[in-house]
Amino acid sequence: MPSSSSSILVSRCTIYPEQKSTIGFLKLSVSDLPMLSCQYIQKGVLLPRPPLSIDALVSLLKRALSQTLTHFPPLAGRLTTDSKGYVYVTCNDAGVDFIHVNATYLSTHDILTPIDVPDSVKNLFAFDGAVSYDGHFNPITAVQVTELADGIFIGCTVNHAVVDGTSFWNFFNSFAEVCRGVKRISMTPDFRRSFVKDSRAILRFPNGLPKFSTDELLRERIFHFSREAILELKSRANANRLDMEAEILGKQSNDGWKGNGNGQMTVVSISSFQSLCAQLWRSITRARRLSPTKSATFRMAVNCRHRLEPRLDPYYFGNAIQSIPTVALAGEILSQDLWWCATLLHHNVVAYDDAAVRRGVDDWEKNPRCFPLGNFDGAMITMGSSIRFPMYDNDFGWGRPLAIRSGRANKFDGKISAFPGREGGGSVDLEVCLASKTMAGLETDMEFMQYVS
Repeated sequence: MPSSSSSILVSRCTIYPEQKSTIGFLKLSVSDLPMLSCQYIQKGVLLPRPPLSIDALVSLLKRALSQTLTHFPPLAGRLTTDSKGYVYVTCNDAGVDFIHVNATYLSTHDILTPIDVPDSVKNLFAFDGAVSYDGHFNPITAVQVTELADGIFIGCTVNHAVVDGTSFWNFFNSFAEVCRGVKRISMTPDFRRSFVKDSRAILRFPNGLPKFSTDELLRERIFHFSREAILELKSRANANRLDMEAEILGKQSNDGWKGNGNGQMTVVSISSFQSLCAQLWRSITRARRLSPTKSATFRMAVNCRHRLEPRLDPYYFGNAIQSIPTVALAGEILSQDLWWCATLLHHNVVAYDDAAVRRGVDDWEKNPRCFPLGNFDGAMITMGSSIRFPMYDNDFGWGRPLAIRSGRANKFDGKISAFPGREGGGSVDLEVCLASKTMAGLETDMEFMQYVS
């Protein structure tokens, strides 16, 4: 007999698209292929109890999922590799996993109130430990519906070589739309393989597929920042900017200083999110007690859809991301002010234009390789996800999510994920994974914690 504190698998089945796919094969792009060694994306929504029985709910979700998959045929397919080594998504309607779990020993309070994200959250998702290459013989997608004492958790797990965050949330939002009775989804995916070019590069695995290890002992915590705290942090980050503008205006009037070729100098205006990232970089660097001469890296995933010329469709379906590293000495990060750190991040992000994206593609083609997840030198931070993703738009028909949570996939010391705050208005949640000593140091860093709600 299962104990009162264990999950019970109620049912597991395969859901097929309501209509047959006509797409055929979609070749993985140079932005998809590096993700083959990454684990599946695991994200989900914590919802209040719906006003219908669990059997009626499961039936509703299955029907809506089948209808939604009609609009997203790649998610019901499988990966295939041809004789030349090219990898494709075969839109063969092989179906997705649908799992119903009873975990009524858990309440929404059990998930939301602990300081650290509880281990029980990791059990709300399927395909633990699976890497994207496994999509050759496993489903590309799984949806797990977990019944809680006073709510529901819908966890979605999708192959990272098939989707990035933008595509993932496009699907998830469409699933919610269909479930609440919308006849026509609002975000039609674009399946054209238009990420830069049709590359002839082949990703090979002479020593076997790299496996991402998650053996580290980590702490994981959600830090919430209200709109007011974010604005205060932004104001502090930009304080030095006002001094520089005054100094420049003085030079122009007193010395006839001309600045750049246009007779002007543009002083950087730091965004809210860049201000938050800069503060995080400073505080984690301090908590890690790095040598002043140690190089520290802040790596940020960026959406390339609007950076390319011509732009990709906003709902381009697939990976359209690259990673921007910003590097500085630990001593500089801590001795300089917040504006200095934020300006480094700002310049790298702003400079990442069409030419930079294409240089990244050219570099990868010369040396095809998987994306290197991890903290290899003890001084790395990797920022993923986005505060722009419409995570709280997932109303399945009985109210907005209470919270967003993710599984154990792709997590390591220094992995940060950015979520919009539930109340909106520019509030932010950061899902922070750190070694225990580093997390303890961050929690006592008042320069950081003064902004945490």
